[in-house]
Amino acid sequence: VQLQASGGGLVQPGGSLRLSCAASGFTLGYYAINWFRQAPGEEHKRVSCKSGPDSTTYYADSVKSRFTISIDNAKNAVYLQMNSLKPEDTAVYYCAADGIGTCGGGSAGRMDYWGKGTQVTVSS
Repeated sequence: VQLQASGGGLVQPGGSLRLSCAASGFTLGYYAINWFRQAPGEEHKRVSCKSGPDSTTYYADSVKSRFTISIDNAKNAVYLQMNSLKPEDTAVYYCAADGIGTCGGGSAGRMDYWGKGTQVTVSS
């Protein structure tokens, strides 16, 4: 079982990045897939979630209208499109799978599987 996140990098404020998270060993469609981020000295914060079973989504207030989460069941992958990036979006981003299957009440402690993080740096 593995989650592999990719797509991070250095981008100027106002720019865009698309993070990818590929799953192997299990089917994403049965899980709620979450993106968390962790800035230096801070705890993991949930950024977004999409439930495979019921298709509900969640976005943190700080990223609403800027980030979009999507699942490609054929590729067994989840994506996070990040637009209008701000310096405060700088963090290591992680994808994680929640076997409860719903986005409601999701927290870092509830995740079953984690991918390795990918660094996103927003700076001029």
